Amino acid sequence: MGSPADVSYETVTYTEADGVATVTLNRPDKYNAFNITMLREVRDIWRLLRRHDDVRCIVLTGAGDKAFCTGIDRMEQMEDGPTGASAGGEPYIGFGATPFHFDDPGEWLGPKSNDLWKPVIAAVNGMACGGAFYMLGEVEFIIAADHAAFFDPHVTYGMCATFEPLQLIDRMPFGELMRMSLMGNYERISAQKAMDIGLVTEVVPGQELAAAAQHCAAAIASAPALAVEGTVRSIWAGRELGRTQALSMGSGLVALGTSDASLAEGQAAFSSGKRIEWRLR
Repeated sequence: MGSPADVSYETVTYTEADGVATVTLNRPDKYNAFNITMLREVRDIWRLLRRHDDVRCIVLTGAGDKAFCTGIDRMEQMEDGPTGASAGGEPYIGFGATPFHFDDPGEWLGPKSNDLWKPVIAAVNGMACGGAFYMLGEVEFIIAADHAAFFDPHVTYGMCATFEPLQLIDRMPFGELMRMSLMGNYERISAQKAMDIGLVTEVVPGQELAAAAQHCAAAIASAPALAVEGTVRSIWAGRELGRTQALSMGSGLVALGTSDASLAEGQAAFSSGKRIEWRLR
């Protein structure tokens, strides 16, 4: 399979260098809200990256400095796609003939929902709200610009907040998540507050955001890919399963995430004597 770099995208920009891909939601005039085209293009990138071995880590961000993503583009009709996501056609959002058949945009936006287990770092550069949490809920960690803000406007506009807060159930304390979901448009969580509660791992000045995310991505990409992806799978298993269930899978995950080649690569790095210039966070 080819690289996303070989594809022309309308709503997303894609670059890659030295094992790191940068995926940028590129509708700044719409605050990077997603439409049908963006759903299709983001999903295409996640799926292509599964087998594009040159890329070992991904940075996900938004164009401009006003917004990472503000969720669904409410100015576009999103319910008239010709086929459902399960059929592999255009994205379709909403119910089928009964409420038991519901197609959700998160199935197209999230890297884990698209079976991508390479690590994804989110660089949040402004507003992140509503449907942005489909993506933020499935990344490994989040770095935020100091002007970033997080909120969920669903209830303000008469919509049930469900999939988005459920993506964050293990990333935020219960009371904080409930408050954000119920306060809607009346309150926003600052970047600093998001770090204090564990949603964000680092806050940096806006002009340093890209460099901070690339620093982490480059460090991760320098490690053997099998060990990295095995670690990602292991920790996600711990998040989604009970502790005992996850530990029972541990030996299998270690076997899958370790090989003679990756051990040799790690030993060569250790034996080289090259000093890693680490930083204290």
